[in-house]
Amino acid sequence: MDLRKLKKLIDLVQESGIGEIEITEGEEKVRISRQGTGAPQVLMAAPSMPMTALPTAVPAASAEPEAPPQPVGHPLKSPMVGTFYRAPSPGAPAFVEVGQAVSKGQTVCIIEAMKLLNEIESDVAGTIKAILVDNGQPVEYGQPLFLIE
Repeated sequence: MDLRKLKKLIDLVQESGIGEIEITEGEEKVRISRQGTGAPQVLMAAPSMPMTALPTAVPAASAEPEAPPQPVGHPLKSPMVGTFYRAPSPGAPAFVEVGQAVSKGQTVCIIEAMKLLNEIESDVAGTIKAILVDNGQPVEYGQPLFLIE
């Protein structure tokens, strides 16, 4: 298993609060467990080897740029599972853009679910600070779509 996969798994454990995760890929087996608030411990085993601890000193974000700060505001969440569309039709302008003022009840996007187009309305008045989903992308129930301030 390559180091990039291990790094992603370690990050997943740290960010999600999962206590332990075990992955088997072919004949390789990896178990990452977090004890208390410390760094996760990585254990690896090949088919003929017992689990052994690997060093957990993975460079923390030194090779990766820091994520930009996320805008703050009221998250407008998806009321259903479906496909997110910013405009009423492919050639039409988007319902809203970042920086645009919206009123409560104003249509901000469409979610297609089961061949039905559902207009999604803003639940608050304010200004669109961020659009969190790309056009044509699938969305889950409760997933934030917009940040409105």
